[in-house]
Amino acid sequence: MIKKIKFLNKAVYPGGNNALNNFIKKNLKYPKKAIEKKTEGRVYLKFKINPNGKVYDVILLKGIGKECNEEAIRLVKLLNYTPAKNYRLKVTTYKKLSVVFKLPKKDTGNIQIKYTIVK
Repeated sequence: MIKKIKFLNKAVYPGGNNALNNFIKKNLKYPKKAIEKKTEGRVYLKFKINPNGKVYDVILLKGIGKECNEEAIRLVKLLNYTPAKNYRLKVTTYKKLSVVFKLPKKDTGNIQIKYTIVK
């Protein structure tokens, strides 16, 4: 069995994936035109992180509409990663990310009452 050896450390988001998901949920602004068009789906992006932890060169891999694509790119450009610590090496990290756009559920106006019959 061959053991995989890690030579270089990569940039990581502070707090891990949960913190990254929280950041996206907090800062995602669903475009008004996308809501009107009822656009939903995932926008797939890839990007680079420089040795200082800044995101650059964001590339759209698969989009769902102009407004949502632009919002996903804007959101990714806001990310700041913890720089990779490698002895005297400046490392550029490559990442892929998908941003989910899901329309909020509308209230249908029907009132649902849950009850239990007690004897």
